[in-house]
Amino acid sequence: MLKDILEQGQSLADEALERLLPPSTQYPPSIHEAMRHSVFAGGKRLRPILCMEAARMIAGMLPDGVAELGGAIEMLHTYSLIHDDLPALDNDDLRRGRPTCHKAFGEALAILAGDALQTNAYEVMANLRCPAEARVRIIGELAHATGTIDGMIGGQVMDLESEHSTPDLKTVEYIHRSKTGALITASVVTGGLYAGGTPNDIDRLRCFGQSLGLAFQIVDDVLDLTQSSEQLGKTAGKDKSSEKATYPALFGIDESLRKADALVSTAMSQLEAYGTRGDALRTIGHYLAERKK
Repeated sequence: MLKDILEQGQSLADEALERLLPPSTQYPPSIHEAMRHSVFAGGKRLRPILCMEAARMIAGMLPDGVAELGGAIEMLHTYSLIHDDLPALDNDDLRRGRPTCHKAFGEALAILAGDALQTNAYEVMANLRCPAEARVRIIGELAHATGTIDGMIGGQVMDLESEHSTPDLKTVEYIHRSKTGALITASVVTGGLYAGGTPNDIDRLRCFGQSLGLAFQIVDDVLDLTQSSEQLGKTAGKDKSSEKATYPALFGIDESLRKADALVSTAMSQLEAYGTRGDALRTIGHYLAERKK
């Protein structure tokens, strides 16, 4: 079931992205080549898949046009990765097994490619095929999730400022919930909004996303310590060498994995109200906590 969910979701997301992004031949071609280099670098499309499966669970079927929302979310995610890899931030040469955008196209074009993906994402969201009120709420949700207050940028700032210092639980949790968890949460919440979810639906999806997002980052930090660069598709050991604030740095590997398992259990409890309609999200949730790369 997992293989089918991931393959079908990835295919839908890739088809949407192919439609929504300018072709590499579009003038000026260099920026569009750089955008596509990072977007089509072999990502798993986990956030679009979470968005689409949340919408399917709420609506009972995959709503028409929700793949475009998934594509916009993947653009936002990819923009964050391009900027995260820059020499001024994490200074990484490898992403998804390929040279990072700034290594392939130079720093200036990489910065602009990230900017372009972000602006393109909001253009896509402004034209989503759902009621206007839902579109506004979706745009607000994703803007907040990528912003400075409990969002991706705020988490990135704290991540940078916490390097080479002794981490504490409050700081580590803020970084994880903001830098990674916020966009995962927004992915499932906006899928629910697109599908016309009730306030109770949205509350459950938010709790599911928050718990799963934190578990995902804990597992990611463990993998950084236990897997090779070839296995990960990115430079392994970066967190330790940069003395980043992580759960394994605070609790060790075994206790970190136990905490991730507890968070997944909390996430799963939010899906009980949906019966078998929640099976796809349950399957993805367990995969995210048990993955090896």
